[in-house]
Amino acid sequence: MSGLLHILIGVIAIEVANGTGGEADQSGALSQLASTPGGIFILWTVVVGLTALGLWLIVSAFLFPPGETKKKAAHFVTDFAKGIIYLFLAATAFTFARGGTTNSAASTGNASRDILTSPGGVAMVAVIGCVIIGVGIYLLVKGISKRFTKDLTVPRGGAGKVTVGLGILGYVAKGIVLGTVGGLFLTASLTGDAAKADGLDGALKTLATLPYGPAILILVGVGLIAYGVYSFVRARFARL
Repeated sequence: MSGLLHILIGVIAIEVANGTGGEADQSGALSQLASTPGGIFILWTVVVGLTALGLWLIVSAFLFPPGETKKKAAHFVTDFAKGIIYLFLAATAFTFARGGTTNSAASTGNASRDILTSPGGVAMVAVIGCVIIGVGIYLLVKGISKRFTKDLTVPRGGAGKVTVGLGILGYVAKGIVLGTVGGLFLTASLTGDAAKADGLDGALKTLATLPYGPAILILVGVGLIAYGVYSFVRARFARL
C-alpha cells in the first residue's frame, strides 16, 4: 500500500512538472484512486493495508533483539513514529473510502499556523524543519550508500541489480523531497508565514519553480515511482 501511494504521488509530480496535475501528496493520490473505476475497492484495501502496516510498526517498536541496548531507543522512536504516520494515512484513506475529502496541504498549513501563534511556536516550527531536513539527509545517505540493502534479502542476478537501482533512486528522491519540506518549515519559522509550510504538495511544487525545476521534478517523480516499485520488492524480501 505504501508502494502504491508513492507511485501515485510520483505520477502526480510528473504531471505537475508538465503543467497539469492536482495535489502532489497523499490526499491527491487517494483522490485520484477514488475517481478511478473500482477505486472504492482499492481504497478500502489501502485502509486495511496501511492500518496493518501502522499496527505492525507500533508492535515492532516494542520488540528488539537482545544485546542491542544502545539501539533500542532509536529503534523504538523510529518504528513508533512510522506506525503513527501510517495510521494517520489509513485514517485519511478511510475518509476518501467513505466518500469524503480532505486536504493534506491545508491541514499541515493550519497546524503550522496554530504552532506559530503559540508561545515558542516559531522555535518549534524551526526545530520541526531541522528534524525533517535531518531525516531527508539520512534517507539521501541511505540511498547513496546502499544501506537499505540491510533491510531485505536482495534477490540474486539481474533482479538484485534492478532492486538496488530502484532503492537508490527511491531513497535519493525521498531525501530530496523531505529536505525541501524541512526547508519550507524553516522558511515559515523565519517569515512567520504558515502558508509556506504546506507539506509534500508544497515541496514538490516549490521544486517546480526552481531553475530547471520541471526537469528536477520529473526526476523526483520518477524516483518516487522507483521507491514505490522497490516497496513491492521489500514487501516480499524484507528481513523481519
